[in-house]
Amino acid sequence: MNGTNFTKSILFEHSKQRLGLLGGGQLGRMMIQSAISYNIDVHVLDGDENAPCKTIASSFTHGSIVDYQTVLDFGRDKDVITVEIENVNIDALEVLEQEGKKVYPQPHVLRIIKDKGIQKQFYLDNDLPTAPFLLVNSLDDIKQNASFLPAANKIRTGGYDGKGVVVLKSESDIEKGFNAPGILEKFIPFAKELSVIVVRNEDRETVTYPVVECEFSADLNLVEFLFAPADISLDIEMKARQIAVDVITKLDMVGVLAVEFFLLESGELLINEIAPRPHNSGHQTIECNDTSQFEQHFRSVLNLPLGSTDLVRPGVMINLLGENGFNGIAKYQGLEDAMRRKGVYVHLYGKKETKSFRKMGHITVALPDLNLAKQQARELMKTVKIIA
Repeated sequence: MNGTNFTKSILFEHSKQRLGLLGGGQLGRMMIQSAISYNIDVHVLDGDENAPCKTIASSFTHGSIVDYQTVLDFGRDKDVITVEIENVNIDALEVLEQEGKKVYPQPHVLRIIKDKGIQKQFYLDNDLPTAPFLLVNSLDDIKQNASFLPAANKIRTGGYDGKGVVVLKSESDIEKGFNAPGILEKFIPFAKELSVIVVRNEDRETVTYPVVECEFSADLNLVEFLFAPADISLDIEMKARQIAVDVITKLDMVGVLAVEFFLLESGELLINEIAPRPHNSGHQTIECNDTSQFEQHFRSVLNLPLGSTDLVRPGVMINLLGENGFNGIAKYQGLEDAMRRKGVYVHLYGKKETKSFRKMGHITVALPDLNLAKQQARELMKTVKIIA
C-alpha cells in the first residue's frame, strides 16, 4: 500500500466514529442523505416520534433535546455530537465535552448564539459590524426607549423561522412588541439582505460559499426566494466572505455557520444574525455548488477535508410552506408540473402533516441563466401548493 492510500484509509476511520445529532428535522435529514454516500452512521435524538430523520437515521432515539439527562445519556456512547438546531441542553453538552466527547459546534458557541443579546454583544466586543441595539426586558422598557424606534424587537431566546421578531416603526406599534427579555435593533434602511455560509474543521481549514441574496416575505418574515449568486460587486462579495471568516475564527467554532447581512446603500455590511448549523440560505448548494452545506457539516465535525465551494451553476431556491388555513395530512398540488421542468429539483422533508406556513420542503431551480431561473421560480411559487 503506498503512502497516499494509507493516509486515506486512516482518514476514513473518522467515518466509523459514532456521530450523534441533536434534532431530527429537515436539516438533519439532508445531512444524513449526504452522509449515507460516505458510509457514515448518524444517530439522532428528537422529541418528535415522527421526525423527518427517523426513517433514514442509523438509530433514532425519541426524547427531548432540551432535557439535561436525556441529552447526557444520548451522548455518552457517541464519539462526536453535533446539532441541527440551537435550542438544546447546553449544560449537558458541556459535561460531555468535559468527559472527552467532541461536541461541534462547541457549547461555548451555542451559548453565545442562542441568546441574541449575548450574540450582539459578541459583535461589539470583537469589532464586527452590526446595527446599534438596546437590551430590553419588557414592554415598559420598550416604551421608555421609544425614541430609539424604528427598530426590530427580537426575543433573546427561542425565536426561529421569523417567529420572535417584530418591527416597531413608531410608538404606536409598541404594544405589538414582546413583554419578555429581548433586544431592540435599530432599523437602518438597507438595499439587500445577503448570506454567507462559512465552514471550519478541527484543523482550522476554513472555506466560504459565494454570497447569496435573500428575498423575504413581508408578511411572514421568512425567506421567499434565494438567489445564487447575489447581484453584488466583487468588492462586496470579498468583504462579506472575509467578515464571515472573521466571525467563525473569533468564535473558534468548528462546523457550519450561516452569517446573514444587511447591505446598506453605501456598500456597508452589517451582521444581522448568525446560525451555527446548515441554514435555509444554503439549501441551493445541493445542486448549485461542488459540495453541499450538508456534506460540509459532517466533513467539518468529523475533521475530514472540506470540499470545494465553487458555484457550478446559478440557482434560485423557494421554500415550500403549508398553505394558510390547512391542517392535516399533507397533499401536494402542482408538483408534477414542476417535475416536468428543466433544472427543477424538488426536496420534500418527510413531514406527514401540514399546517399554516410550516416548512414542508424546498425547490431549487438551477439553470445557466439566473434570470430564467428567477422567472421559473416565481411561476412555481404560484402553482405549487401544500394543502390538507
